[in-house]
Amino acid sequence: MSVWNYVVTAHKPTSVTHSCVGNFTSPQELNLIIAKCTRIEIHLLTAHGLQPMLDVPIYGRIATLELFRPHGEPQDFLFISTERYKFCVLQWDAETSELITRAMGDVSDRIGRPTDNGQIGLIDPDCRLIGLHLYDGLFKVIPFDNKGQLKEAFNIRLEELQVLDIKFLYGCSRPTIVVLYQDNKDARHVKTYEVVLKDKDFVEGPWSQNNLDNGAGLLIPVPMPLGGVIIIGEETIVYCNGTIFKAIPIRPSITRAYGRVDADGSRYLLGDNAGLLHLLVITHERERVNGLKIEHLGETTVASTISYLDNAVVYVGSSYGDSQLIKLNLQPDAKGSYVEVLESYVNLGPIVDFCVVDLERQGQGQVVTCSGAYKDGSLRIVRNGIGINEQASVELQGIKGLWSLRSSINDPHDSLLVVSFISETRVLAMNMDDELEESEIEGFCAEAQTLFCQNAIHDQLVQVTANVVRLVSSITRQLLHEWNAPSGYSVNVATANASQVLLATGGGHLVYLEIEKEKLIEVKHIQLEYEISCLDINPIGENPNYTTVAAVGMWTDLTVRIFSLPSLELLTKENLGGEIIPRSILQCTFEGVSYLLCTLGDGHLLNFLLDINTGGLSNRKKVSLGTQPITLRTFSSKDTTHVFAASDRPTVIYSSNKKLLYSNVNLKEVSHMCPFNSAAFPDSLAIAKEGELSIGTIDDIQKLHIRTIPLGQHARRICHQEQSRTFSICCFKNCQNSNEETEMHFIRLLDDQTFEYMSIFPLDSYEYGCSIISCSFSDDNNAYYCVGTAYVLPEENEPSKGRILVFAVEDGKLQLIVEKETKGAVYSLNAFNGKLLAAINQKIQLYKWTLREDGSRELQTECGHHGHILALYVQTRGDFIVVGDLMKSISLLLYKHEEGAIEELARDYNANWMSAVEILDDDVFVGAENNYNLFTVRKNSDAASDEERGRLEVVGEYHLGEFVNRFRHGSLVMRLPDSEVGNIPTIIFGTINGVIGVIASLPHDQYVFFEKLQANLVKVIKGVGGLSHEQWRSFNNEKRTADARNFLDGDLIESFLDLSRSRMDDIASSMGVTLEELCKRVEELTRLH
Repeated sequence: MSVWNYVVTAHKPTSVTHSCVGNFTSPQELNLIIAKCTRIEIHLLTAHGLQPMLDVPIYGRIATLELFRPHGEPQDFLFISTERYKFCVLQWDAETSELITRAMGDVSDRIGRPTDNGQIGLIDPDCRLIGLHLYDGLFKVIPFDNKGQLKEAFNIRLEELQVLDIKFLYGCSRPTIVVLYQDNKDARHVKTYEVVLKDKDFVEGPWSQNNLDNGAGLLIPVPMPLGGVIIIGEETIVYCNGTIFKAIPIRPSITRAYGRVDADGSRYLLGDNAGLLHLLVITHERERVNGLKIEHLGETTVASTISYLDNAVVYVGSSYGDSQLIKLNLQPDAKGSYVEVLESYVNLGPIVDFCVVDLERQGQGQVVTCSGAYKDGSLRIVRNGIGINEQASVELQGIKGLWSLRSSINDPHDSLLVVSFISETRVLAMNMDDELEESEIEGFCAEAQTLFCQNAIHDQLVQVTANVVRLVSSITRQLLHEWNAPSGYSVNVATANASQVLLATGGGHLVYLEIEKEKLIEVKHIQLEYEISCLDINPIGENPNYTTVAAVGMWTDLTVRIFSLPSLELLTKENLGGEIIPRSILQCTFEGVSYLLCTLGDGHLLNFLLDINTGGLSNRKKVSLGTQPITLRTFSSKDTTHVFAASDRPTVIYSSNKKLLYSNVNLKEVSHMCPFNSAAFPDSLAIAKEGELSIGTIDDIQKLHIRTIPLGQHARRICHQEQSRTFSICCFKNCQNSNEETEMHFIRLLDDQTFEYMSIFPLDSYEYGCSIISCSFSDDNNAYYCVGTAYVLPEENEPSKGRILVFAVEDGKLQLIVEKETKGAVYSLNAFNGKLLAAINQKIQLYKWTLREDGSRELQTECGHHGHILALYVQTRGDFIVVGDLMKSISLLLYKHEEGAIEELARDYNANWMSAVEILDDDVFVGAENNYNLFTVRKNSDAASDEERGRLEVVGEYHLGEFVNRFRHGSLVMRLPDSEVGNIPTIIFGTINGVIGVIASLPHDQYVFFEKLQANLVKVIKGVGGLSHEQWRSFNNEKRTADARNFLDGDLIESFLDLSRSRMDDIASSMGVTLEELCKRVEELTRLH
């Protein structure tokens, strides 16, 4: 049963909600601090741009983020408050590079109506108090004592109930707030109050200003010497300070964000909802303001926050599109814009809809999202793993090995590719036309299988076959010297670097040779008690051509041994355990740390830390990469070394923050691989797979890859159709008429490979596309796109009419086949037993596809079901229908064939305002609601009484902290049925903040194990700012709060892998399992995404 669920983030939130600039990490360093709803990022401003210093989760949704500097402190502190009324003050610890909590607390009140316009947090410029507006009619004050410590908070009554903005004024002897509010006649005014701390009350402030612009929404306090406040409206901007009042008209716009340029506050950057950036200048003479000027600078992303950094560089954070780092130039470019984009930061939010498709047809899902809003709307293709972009390929059967060679040791490019088969070796070379053609190296033995091949010092090449090691000149390609295996013995495995050869013959003989100019010298020969299965002498010390340690894997006793060179003295012997032999072994360095990697015949990989001086092995870890033997090779990409593990599940092993990561390669089985950096194909890989040899370049080495298709308009719904290989989207764009903005809605058809527009179908004016599916009907094999719409008229509260449109794709065009009018908005469409199930306002309606006498088609009403407030989200399975209601949670309906009727079986009687639903299995359904919670309900089909059977029992609850717009079945990773996690069902969700998450339904024994691990981790990993994990994950809405149950926090569990070794050991011992086993089980879970 899918009752026990594991929730994990595959793509972290990317919508930027807040940002601020100050000296946080040291008095001399300038930092940009960014909040992405539930995460905080700290960046350092350097000459080369922004350098990330810290990225941490916060156990809360950040409502306010402010930097301030208490008296006597050399650097800034960070104040954060969360939507669930917790706050904390953070300070940077330079020694550990971590955040220290200076103060924390809960500022909730037992009674009080939460503000409609969001929480407001503000800090007095002279650091006398922190003010919070959390509930209507109350202003909460947290005073500072004279040492900069926070004292007990208290509330002051605030007469103004509809507050739009509050700020502290500069340069007042007593802390003074300025309040922008709306009265009950919808007029807007500004008022000031002084806060008297000892009386815990307000007194009337020095001035007020009545009857402002009806769109006034933002206050900007101006620092001394000017003082006063700027009030930004939709049509005017006003400056006032009690004695002076200056106003200028602006073109109608809604300003979302502002950033102060100068410390004295004479210039401000303003960003509006169309993404236009303006500069507001206060002109003044002798500290008296005499006017305002506004200049248009150019276009950016739609800003939610603007932070001026330094030297005309500005950070524009966005929750509707990609955030940007821009430079303001003194001279405009050809288009008249002063804005130059230096860098863009990908943001998937808001993910309004998405679909999971397998575009490459490799059994691996990709997520295509409708992301962004308004002009920043786009489609994003998100896939897991690393792609290989094939440049060339040739059919070759039976490849047993691949090596690339350079024509001389100092040549930067590879020019030859040696391909080994069972009884021959071929050499391929790049010709003048950049094509691979057969060539030969006279000194090589071509009639035998090559075991190893390598460029050597003094412009030589070395080739090892079963009977001989050959040294060949890379310039004349003639044989210079050879070493023959003793008679009666043959070489089984061999390896070499530029100056050393290590080989093993039958009988456990290990022979070490050194390469000199035109000769091979046998330096040492020892006999081991068992046969040798794999060897490696990859140089990882100071000298790139010589190593002092060799790694050897053994048959029979299944050990890995480290020998010193040139003496072949045994340094370390490590038992692998189990009964699987080591098949490939590799010494390598990642980020300056030396590792020994060893793979077994069953697809497991062991990694150890390797001490080059003593040969010691420590920190053993084991992961499962596939099911077949793996061969390991190093390659470099962008000047960093990575390891390619070739097997039935090819994987790239790389390191980030001193931690090894494994990323799938989007290829089916790979038997051999070698780097091939030729002049024509720089930084490429040669890959041998089933019956072919291909050369390709590799993607950036990272876990998720995101490709952006800019639309310039807002996509709301998306659907893929396999038969026509197309996507169809419902989208709209804002059009500016003479004086009003209108929205134009369309259905667009896109090619699923190139994403180019193929066809467009405009909807009527006021008609919105609400839902879209691809389906086929009974007795009709064609695939159709069905679109549900609504006419959204300004005078109606709820749409009273809509349409269902059925399209066929013919010659790459959308052809309207059938249209059916409805009596409301078609919120959801589902293919249902060869029919069409629609959710129209409060009713569920079933249509069947019929043939008229004239041969045309129509949709005929079959039956329906009333009894919802608004049926927004519908999922079906067999004859069952699960409905997510606007406010009445989840209900379960059943379609009865004989009676041709839909009946309600059960419902959840809680009041949940739903945002998405999905069916986990036959009995369990998952829902997301507008207080950012997830919950699961189960149908009680075997309950005793009718009443119990008619109730959906809530079995799981969890606070996700994200607003989910859509669930879809599917997986971001290739799922192998034979791996441990291969048969765990997963669901993907997308949220407003750009999170892509995965819900995996675990077997009960696994759930119990990881629940115990989570309980242990909560004790060790403390939340930033002292925020509690338990409270954060507790289900919470206006009516009640309840502990999370039957859901696990995957992000917390996977952070186990980032702990220090000693903490990991403590947790493993309290779990009663070995550390190796615990790491392996957590690593397996990370493979779910």
